[in-house]
Amino acid sequence: QVQLVESGGGLVQAGGSLRLSCSASGLSVNINTMAWYRQAPGKQRELVAAILSSGITNYADSVKGRFTISRDNAKNTMYLQMSSLKPEDTAVYYCNAEDRRGLPRFPWGQGTQVTVSS
Repeated sequence: QVQLVESGGGLVQAGGSLRLSCSASGLSVNINTMAWYRQAPGKQRELVAAILSSGITNYADSVKGRFTISRDNAKNTMYLQMSSLKPEDTAVYYCNAEDRRGLPRFPWGQGTQVTVSS
């Protein structure tokens, strides 16, 4: 059974940084396309960043240059380093694996709340 557990969220001032973690069990983060998504209040969930098994990374335009997605194969954990945070980054952040169509594969976990104050 696949389990993805997000952590690392919190309250931070604009311009600050946070690092989110996604601990995986039941699948290997290094052989799957893994991704971070976020959902702000009243908005649809959106893709933030993805990392392919090859190590190639993709980012939403809104976070390019500020966020970095990475993984630690030994710990089977994916990360999202977020810098220069803006109030519009406030959302619940989720991780998931993507299928070949680029769609999330597994049921959503609880996510981790990120709140950026102005």
